[in-house]
Amino acid sequence: MAKKQKSKKITSDETTAQVAWYSPQQIRKFGEEVRVEFNKIVWPDKKVTLGLTGIVIVLAMVISVYLGAVDFVLGKGVSLFLRG
Repeated sequence: MAKKQKSKKITSDETTAQVAWYSPQQIRKFGEEVRVEFNKIVWPDKKVTLGLTGIVIVLAMVISVYLGAVDFVLGKGVSLFLRG
């Protein structure tokens, strides 16, 4: 048996959702919400940021050397296969 859906009353929150998102009021509200959320962020200190940045740079270099070596070996293998 299918359940009957009850009619839903529109609340004030739902009526504001019907206002265009690009209206100045909505843009201002969005800006205020962004500011509030940015104040909640716990930013890492400089030492942690520099350490993690160093790890990313080293890993990028290691992966690029690995991929370059694989490309070189596969390229030589394909060229030997095509010549022979």
